[in-house]
Amino acid sequence: MTRFTKVVLYTGTDGRAAFREESVDLTEGSPAARLSPLMPSGGYQLRRSPVGFRSEFHCTGSPQWLFVLSGQMEIGLQDGSSRLFGPGEHFYSADTLPEGASFDPAVHGHWSRQVGDEPLVTLFVRG
Repeated sequence: MTRFTKVVLYTGTDGRAAFREESVDLTEGSPAARLSPLMPSGGYQLRRSPVGFRSEFHCTGSPQWLFVLSGQMEIGLQDGSSRLFGPGEHFYSADTLPEGASFDPAVHGHWSRQVGDEPLVTLFVRG
């Protein structure tokens, strides 16, 4: 059996964003084209962010996959760490505001920015 690595941006028990990796078993298809089981989705959106784009700290409204189609995207966390994602790379964004919490930009969420001299084009697929 083959596995797919799912990078997950999530909210920890302390309310802070973090990254982890999970495996998705590719149990369907053929030996030449392994597939995961079909997963539900709630629609998709395309986004183009110009050179120089940078967000403030924010949480994901609804869990969703993010796929970088072109350009580069950096995701920064409260602890000062960040990860860079380029064309063909992805992550599952589940960094939602903890239930009952009021958003505090010094504790919650992550920021994102376009990196380099090419606009950032991304595909969001709702989970």
